[in-house]
This record gives sequence, structure tokens and C-alpha cells, in this order.
Amino acid sequence: MTELDKMLEMARKAMEQAYAPYSRFKVGAVIRSDSGRLYAGCNVENASYPVGSCAEQGAISAMILGGDTKIADIVVMGDGENLVSPCGACRQRIREFSTPETRVLICDRNGVRKTMTLAELLPVSFGPENLS
Repeated sequence: MTELDKMLEMARKAMEQAYAPYSRFKVGAVIRSDSGRLYAGCNVENASYPVGSCAEQGAISAMILGGDTKIADIVVMGDGENLVSPCGACRQRIREFSTPETRVLICDRNGVRKTMTLAELLPVSFGPENLS
């Protein structure tokens, strides 16, 4: 099994565990940190919609808890005819822990549908260096 296959399988499992009783739209995410470790997250909804959390947010939290701080690749997986790319808030969250070359893999249950760099996904972004 390749590392990508492992990431896709972890994303599928995370997506299955998502708590999405309101939207019924489950998302899974998996980060490969620069250390090579893998971290998964799923979306968790709440009856008060703004206080839910995205899958990418969960994976980033797991990565930080695991002692890593840099995203090498991130898989975002969701069902649907259209690409399920990170929302605006998650693009900014990913940006905080990435480089412009970080790969963002947009997937569905069958595999990768589109791969882009963070710079392509979020051009002219605002990050920590803007606060220096």
C-alpha cells in the first residue's frame, strides 16, 4: 500500500466517523506532516451551526497535538458531483502550517480528483510573515 493509498483509506474512515446530522455532508481530511506522520480529522456539526468544526481543522489539531507543525500534504475528501475543496476558513488554517508548495489533494471516495499547491488554492495569501 502506498502512502497515498493509506491517506485515502484514513480519509474514508474519518469521513465515515463524521458527525453531520444536520447537513448530512460528511468530510474527512488527512495531513502528512513534514515528519511523515499522518493525522486524520472529520467534520463535527453542532445544532448551533457556527460552532461546528471542519475536518481540516480536526486534522490540524491532531497534528499539533502530535507535536508536528508543518503540513507537507493534505487530503480533503467528500462526496458529491462538485469538488469538495477546503472552505475559506480552512484555507487560512492550512496556510498557517504550510508552504506555498504544500500539496492539497481534493478527493472523493474513489480517489484523487484534483491536486494543487496551496499557492494555487490560495493565491496572494496572508500569513505569519505579514505580521513581522
